[in-house]
Amino acid sequence: MTNANELAAACRGDIPALTERLMAAVFTDNPEWTDYSAVTRADLQDGCRRFLTRVLDLLGAKGAGAEHDDVAAAIGKQRAEQGVPLEAMLRTFRLGGRIIWEALLDRAGAISPADFRETGTAMWAVIDGMSSALVTSYRGTELDRVRRDERRRHALIEDLLSGRGHDARFAVYAARELHIPPSGDYLVVVGRGDPHPLRLGTETALAAKGIRSVWHDRGDSTVGIVALEQHSSKQVAQVLEPLVRGRAGLSPTVSGLAEVDSAHTFAALALDTVPPPAEGVLISLDDRYPEALLLRSPDLAQLSVRRLLGPILALPAKERDMLLHTLTVWLAENGSAAHAAPLLHCHRNTVINRLQRAATLLGRPLEGQRRQLELSLALTALELLGRPND
Repeated sequence: MTNANELAAACRGDIPALTERLMAAVFTDNPEWTDYSAVTRADLQDGCRRFLTRVLDLLGAKGAGAEHDDVAAAIGKQRAEQGVPLEAMLRTFRLGGRIIWEALLDRAGAISPADFRETGTAMWAVIDGMSSALVTSYRGTELDRVRRDERRRHALIEDLLSGRGHDARFAVYAARELHIPPSGDYLVVVGRGDPHPLRLGTETALAAKGIRSVWHDRGDSTVGIVALEQHSSKQVAQVLEPLVRGRAGLSPTVSGLAEVDSAHTFAALALDTVPPPAEGVLISLDDRYPEALLLRSPDLAQLSVRRLLGPILALPAKERDMLLHTLTVWLAENGSAAHAAPLLHCHRNTVINRLQRAATLLGRPLEGQRRQLELSLALTALELLGRPND
């Protein structure tokens, strides 16, 4: 018996003994490379038996089709689902190949150099092919598992954003699956404006600072749920700010996962107060309450613009913009013409004349706390809504 087919046929009766040899090699030959803790001994033994049997079957065909072998693929899929490292599987295949080769040599007796070379070539073609089938199946299964985990992760985040966190049992379950605390303070971040509103690796960058978070792309925005734990909202904002590439809104602090849905609404509202094309901007709702209030009542905001600023808006563009800018700076300087003048690059009397012109157009004095509050809100609404076309 000299050819590979005859040698393989002669070794089929040795499969039980060869299986035991492979099992012994797996657990005693450099055991630090082995991690089959998730596999029962009976399961592993069955896998070894099927592998060795298929090696002999394919050896008779000189390795043809080994790279698409269904036995190796099935083993790869099963072990990937069990969490066995791919390196451990490849090592087992190499050990099995060595054991089969030794068995072939024991059976070969006197063998010509040509037959020895043919058998060796076929043998390693089988092991290489089956290893390739194992790797392809293993990685495909692993990728499917990652995708399933990612879909489940995204579904949990969507459920939290839609309000399921109010269910205490669900909140505990979601926290466990997402590796975030079930209680304590949270922030929500909403980003838009760039294909990646926040830099890739934001979750990792936060984790490096001891900040736990989960992130989720939904439509045209990216949403992050950030656990404060021992950190303040200011500290989190300082870490987040350099990571923003587009525009991002930050919610106020909320208590627990039950309030994440409200925090998401607040973060989106904060974001909407920053019109495009601003980039690299992180805005907290805590800094944008007047703008947020106006956005929540757009009809009222438009009405205030028309009623409080209408006569000025009807002016030619140059005079209109000059008076609006003067009012904005004057109000920002607490109604002081003297303080506003250098910022407007003109004399104090020029500021006073412009203010008198505005008061005449509007038909009401500009002084008084209530009047100045109304004007401030109207000017803010105008900025949010956009100025009329020239």
